[in-house]
Amino acid sequence: KSGSEYVALNEVGKKVTSSVEEYFNDMGQSDKLKNYDWEFILIDDKETLNAWCMPGGKIAFYTGILDITSNVDGLASVMGHEIAHAVAKHSLERASQALAINVGTTLLDIALEGALSSTSADDYLVNLGISLPFNRLQESEADYLGLAFMTMAKYDNNEAFKVWERMTENQKGITPEFLSTHPSPKNRIQKIKNWIPEVNARFS
Repeated sequence: KSGSEYVALNEVGKKVTSSVEEYFNDMGQSDKLKNYDWEFILIDDKETLNAWCMPGGKIAFYTGILDITSNVDGLASVMGHEIAHAVAKHSLERASQALAINVGTTLLDIALEGALSSTSADDYLVNLGISLPFNRLQESEADYLGLAFMTMAKYDNNEAFKVWERMTENQKGITPEFLSTHPSPKNRIQKIKNWIPEVNARFS
């Protein structure tokens, strides 16, 4: 079975990355993809419901998430989302943001004569006020771009919100959105549903 799953992963990956290349070509920005070498990796781990990307186009799926994607359209949804993270350079943005936060809080602490570092709440407040909203914004951006990419690749984009419905059914507990790096499943599902008519009009 894992052999057929790997074949399906690569087939979907190639179709979605072709739509990504078309997207940037249409904008006259094909040079933004010159350092990408797309590779799709299947990790045999049925307990992990996850997929991730690395800068440069390496996309990894755990076999556990294939039960959530359920079909090639669902697979294309997650593939588009992860590729969107890669082309939007979100991992680099997060590294830059972390450096900026560290420098900013150090300067603020100096100005406050150490008052900030004297409390255990400082990291929590910075995380709550800056990091988490920033990460949720990146997730929403990846949701929208991923929806566009899978639509251009001729997959059924209604599976994008259905994947999150299935993911929600498999979650033991849901972290409140303001304490999470991801939008709450309910808000995420609703946003994707709202975007579909616009995405269909622009990218079908």
